[in-house]
Amino acid sequence: MSSTPVSSSSPRPLALRVAIVGAGPAGIYAGNLLANAVAERSGRVEIDLFESLPAPYGLIRYGVAPDHPRIKGIVNSLHEMLDAFPVVDDGDPAPTRRTIRFIGNVEVGRDVSLDDLRERYHAVILATGAIRDAALDIPGVELPGSHGAADFVAWFDGHPDVARTWPLDASSVAVIGNGNVALDVARVLAKHAVDLRTTEVPDNVLAGLESSAVTDVHVFGRRGPADIKFTPIELRELGEVRDVDIVLHDEDFDGVDPAAATNNQLKVMLRTLNGWRDRPAGTASRRLHLHFWHAPVAIEGDGRVESIRFERTRADADGALVRTGEFRDYAVQAVYRAVGYYGTRVVDAPFDEARGVVPNDGGRVADEPGLYATGWIKRGPVGLIGHTKSDALETITHLVADAEAGLLADPASDEDVLDVLDADGAEYTTWDGWLALDAHERRLGETHRHTRERVKVVPRDEQVAVSRDGALVR
Repeated sequence: MSSTPVSSSSPRPLALRVAIVGAGPAGIYAGNLLANAVAERSGRVEIDLFESLPAPYGLIRYGVAPDHPRIKGIVNSLHEMLDAFPVVDDGDPAPTRRTIRFIGNVEVGRDVSLDDLRERYHAVILATGAIRDAALDIPGVELPGSHGAADFVAWFDGHPDVARTWPLDASSVAVIGNGNVALDVARVLAKHAVDLRTTEVPDNVLAGLESSAVTDVHVFGRRGPADIKFTPIELRELGEVRDVDIVLHDEDFDGVDPAAATNNQLKVMLRTLNGWRDRPAGTASRRLHLHFWHAPVAIEGDGRVESIRFERTRADADGALVRTGEFRDYAVQAVYRAVGYYGTRVVDAPFDEARGVVPNDGGRVADEPGLYATGWIKRGPVGLIGHTKSDALETITHLVADAEAGLLADPASDEDVLDVLDADGAEYTTWDGWLALDAHERRLGETHRHTRERVKVVPRDEQVAVSRDGALVR
């Protein structure tokens, strides 16, 4: 699959070596666009795609709930992008270098420095995204039982760097946030484990969910129903979860008119919510409560989470959010904070601590010629996959323009970065290694006691072992 090439009124041949740090959608889109742009100019480009994990795809593999095969289908498109370009023919009778080369299990700043990359490439693109939870500055947020949504998502998606177990001993839990991550967390907590058996959920996660004590999941948003940040399909799927009742409160819908919605997506979602309000009281064994106009004030408990306090909010005449002075307490034994993500910095790269991004102008990193950014580390953790694609297009357009203007310095070293990694004994993985791991996980799915497309290999060392055994070429 090819993305739209970057256009140029006066193409000229280019010969570039570019490093991309991060092999999630942002990095892969950037690599695909750059390869197409250079091919359009009859030039040559060698792109090395560095990833700190042994496998590619970033948050698509480790940040999307396992019961979302439609979204995970994006992996197929990303795979085609990485697999579409042939090896570079540099006159060697046995060329071994791909146009886009995946180098996994390598963390920039630990296994190789940013300076090492800048010495060997005309340009470096930072596409590290955001994997940490944004801070929620309220009392009690550090109590045991208070969790970041990103950590929980990493656990149920089998991220190799998180613990294999998760405490699911709470019967009543709160989820703070009104975006798709909050819905994913709430749905996985409320859903019966048996209904996840056909997904790629890892075995240790399935075992944990099967022993879960959860009966009630409360989702809280600071604003009202007309300000939700969900997508229609995510919301609709919530109402299709077996043996789970959706509970809403009429007071939250005063003055809310679906016909007055600002766009069709919101109109659909408000109609969905109103449809749930009209349902008769249910008798399911689990309940998912949606609360609006609730601003978190404090998490409370003696040694661990026992309750959470909110202040009711409303919108003033200008639409600004104001607090009402009315407080409400909910008895819960766990809290999940889904209030956003925070960017993943790269050692020695500029970083805006307040915003969690790399300072940049349209993808050009401030005061750093040859250094670029794309994706969430460029613009902050907002937007969907489509935004990531257009974001990469802007960055690559600027990189190509800089190259054509002669603004990119030639690499100071011709040494292959893999030789550096080999000399240091780094256990990096390759694209062929990923194909081996992918095939291995699919075979596990075929032979598993539950029918699955795949069974994820979770431990990092096992991923590396399978990948390196299957890595046939550099």
